[in-house]
Amino acid sequence: MENIFTFVLNINAMSKPSGKELIMKVLKEKSSLKQDVFHKNIKVFEEMKEVVKEVSAELKKDAEKIDKRIVVDYREKGPHEMELKVAGDVLFFHMHTNVFEFDKSHPMWKTSYLRDMPARSFCGMIYIYNFLADSLKYNRVNDVGYMIARIFINNELHYFVEGKRQLGFLYNDFPNKKIDRQSLKNIVESAIIYALDFDLFTPPFDEMQEVSVSQILETSENMRIKTGKRLGFRFQSDSDQIE
Repeated sequence: MENIFTFVLNINAMSKPSGKELIMKVLKEKSSLKQDVFHKNIKVFEEMKEVVKEVSAELKKDAEKIDKRIVVDYREKGPHEMELKVAGDVLFFHMHTNVFEFDKSHPMWKTSYLRDMPARSFCGMIYIYNFLADSLKYNRVNDVGYMIARIFINNELHYFVEGKRQLGFLYNDFPNKKIDRQSLKNIVESAIIYALDFDLFTPPFDEMQEVSVSQILETSENMRIKTGKRLGFRFQSDSDQIE
């Protein structure tokens, strides 16, 4: 009886994976996948740079015919960043270097696309931020900008966009849509339209009554009074509807 019990224990020990085996399993199934997602996002972002540069050149040429004072300018800030200035607005494009998985409460988990293969939920992200051009021109470090969109791209190059107004509902077919040059151009143009239409509102008077002596004294060299398109308002309450 004791020999049989020992035999069963040995079988169980043999069937249970070791710590090293578990580590290698995770490296194979998850770490390798994340590397694939990351490198595919790098390629997408490189193509996005070309698209933004192309859009910038087109807009610059046409804007000069309207008013030579309208500035359109593209700048590459590094391997994972670029900026596009259009009139009084600057769009920052930033590719995050990490890979993320959707939270279990995310609506995308309701799709069969993710339920059939959960690994598809691992995505890279590209953020689009909107700042006032004068905030950078005059080094107003206290000014605020807003994230207007973030693009999710997985290992199969399927994508969707979370964002404001048209950015939030035109590009949300994650199970069926793959990112390509035309979709990148559409997203960039939608971001520009939103930024230009997102006007600078006068802050509520009560929010701006108090100004410190240091703010006024330093105004001439570096404007310290905070400026933003919706300063004093909840940005989240800005309508997502196209007006």
